[in-house]
Amino acid sequence: MPDIANFTRITALALADSVNPCAIAILAMILITILIHNPEKKHKVLYAGLAFVFSVFIGYLFYGTIIIQFFNIFAQWLREYSKIFYNFLAIFAMTLGSLNIKDYFIYKPGGLTTEMPLFLRPKVKLWINKITSPTGAFIIGFIVTLFLLPCTIGPYIIASGLLAELGIIQALPWLIYYNILFVLPMLGITLIIYLGLSKVEDVEGWKARNIKRLHLIAGIALFLVGFSLLMGWL
Repeated sequence: MPDIANFTRITALALADSVNPCAIAILAMILITILIHNPEKKHKVLYAGLAFVFSVFIGYLFYGTIIIQFFNIFAQWLREYSKIFYNFLAIFAMTLGSLNIKDYFIYKPGGLTTEMPLFLRPKVKLWINKITSPTGAFIIGFIVTLFLLPCTIGPYIIASGLLAELGIIQALPWLIYYNILFVLPMLGITLIIYLGLSKVEDVEGWKARNIKRLHLIAGIALFLVGFSLLMGWL
């Protein structure tokens, strides 16, 4: 039963996190930069996209272990007050969900905890403009993950908090599973562009046109997970 509950929780949180517009926007910028530097070498777009996706996967796996280790510092307290802790995670998830749903009706770029803050975006573009190769996409991609944290870390904190009681060894497969789901859309976009099924500009345009819907989908998923935790259904 615990495994089924964890599967449902982690799957829902990871899928909600995966549709976050931040990561999609940064991937698009990286692919455009590679195309500018290598207009005739389409395979470099594939390698750069894969390198970025892999760096995000490794980076977030690393951050997840740190978050779980942080929660383990308070292991004794968490065992004694597990109900309070789970309720806190539930309310946190519902709050994040509500903020994302709000962005569907009243959208403002750089919204608190839902998108990358506006003041960070010029810095990210500066780093991305330095990318000229797949190797650069991996190295700078890992650095850029730090800038992604403000808009993607919320669901990950909730997932890590739910997994903390397992200990780092038992939680690791769940973190890997979470991050596989998290990077799937980015992987899909990379392959779609490489195969010529769409252009980077089309993906960027699609993201811009559907950004409110992406927030709505993520918001509903997060709110439902939080509500289910609060009600003891998960």
